[in-house]
Amino acid sequence: MKPVIALVGRPNVGKSTLFNRITKSRDAIVADYAGLTRDRHYGDARLGGLEFIVVDTGGFEPDSTTGIVKEMAKQTRQAVAEADAVVFVVDVRAGLSAQDHDIARYLRQAQKKVVLAANKAEGMVESPLLGEFHELGIGDPHPISSAHGQGIRSLLEAALADYPEPEEEADEPDADSPIRLAVAGRPNVGKSTLINAWLGEERLVAFDQPGTTRDAIHVPFERDGRRFELIDTAGLRRKGKVFEAIEKFSVVKTLQAIADANVVLLLLDATQGVTDQDAHIAGYILESGRAVVIAINKWDATDNYQRETLQRSIESRLAFLKFAPPIHISAIRRQGLGTVWKAILQAHASATVKMPTPVLTRLVIEAAQHQAPRREGRFRPKLRYAHQGGMNPPLVVIHGNSLDHITDSYKRFLEGRIREHFKLVGTPLRIEMRSQANPFDDKGT
Repeated sequence: MKPVIALVGRPNVGKSTLFNRITKSRDAIVADYAGLTRDRHYGDARLGGLEFIVVDTGGFEPDSTTGIVKEMAKQTRQAVAEADAVVFVVDVRAGLSAQDHDIARYLRQAQKKVVLAANKAEGMVESPLLGEFHELGIGDPHPISSAHGQGIRSLLEAALADYPEPEEEADEPDADSPIRLAVAGRPNVGKSTLINAWLGEERLVAFDQPGTTRDAIHVPFERDGRRFELIDTAGLRRKGKVFEAIEKFSVVKTLQAIADANVVLLLLDATQGVTDQDAHIAGYILESGRAVVIAINKWDATDNYQRETLQRSIESRLAFLKFAPPIHISAIRRQGLGTVWKAILQAHASATVKMPTPVLTRLVIEAAQHQAPRREGRFRPKLRYAHQGGMNPPLVVIHGNSLDHITDSYKRFLEGRIREHFKLVGTPLRIEMRSQANPFDDKGT
């Protein structure tokens, strides 16, 4: 699974700026105002070939007992509990504070790997001001500047020292390997009920296999001669292993399960519609390129009006997953489960389909003859040939001339033709354009 790094520190030390720098985004709101970040914020990042998850937290006051500060502290404790490494951010220019000592004491008790980041240290790498942070008893401070990007790589290398870059996997999946299936969704949508219904069927053979990272559980099981590996996001942990002081539903756990899966079953609650959290999870599934099956649970508990409203909500809020038609189920009554399994197998088959180069090339050329791409400048883009560049998700690489200005709408047109021919359902399809260099560009006239 992807390692997780949590950014922790008192208010206004630059955690969100560091988060944006690491994730190369502007997802976290940044302003010169203490306490702006309140909830945990998650983002994907990469160091070389190693992918990891970053968690931004609000200003941490470990001993707070009232109000919003108490809730922010609870969010930070959750982030620390689910992290593999913690980056403790301090402000060099403001100096050491009593609150820094309180946070350091909490982190030592949490028994997590902690890396100390001395932020706002531009031009102060050799400054004696760094020396006072040794009092925290966490190790040598890493001088960084989140605003200017200085020292970030060495900080991340220290935090991720225990996680070597993964070896590149072969493009073609092993036909004998089990299909990794993750069940994702908000709390109380019926994930545990659905999993228990699966594991209780006579045709299923299953056993619990505890993992090594935060007690994640993978459940190998077999159905109709096909092997699967269920990646748990539904809380199938032993009660003694659940930290009662924090919320039992971990967003990180879901993100890691999605990244590890071949197919993700996104479970929605028919009685509550599509919420913001559903849309966020769906967006992460799409970004990860995973095959997806949308199952709407508790369908039997809705009336016609609720069903019509839910259908409109799916069409508007999950329009980017229109390649995955929703399936109506009732986990508690075990209705529709057979249809779900057929959709899971179909989505996996679509995600791992082999597309012969001659067939792809013919499809692309015929599509261009039917509707040519729009001219840009003096030249009209010329599509010459195509081949498959990867699986899960399928990647189609198209070669030609002047392809830099191919519009997104034309890519969607090509995607539709390819999907129709290969009958792709339940998987994203990515198209990459590669223009051939003009041999006369560097020659004089």
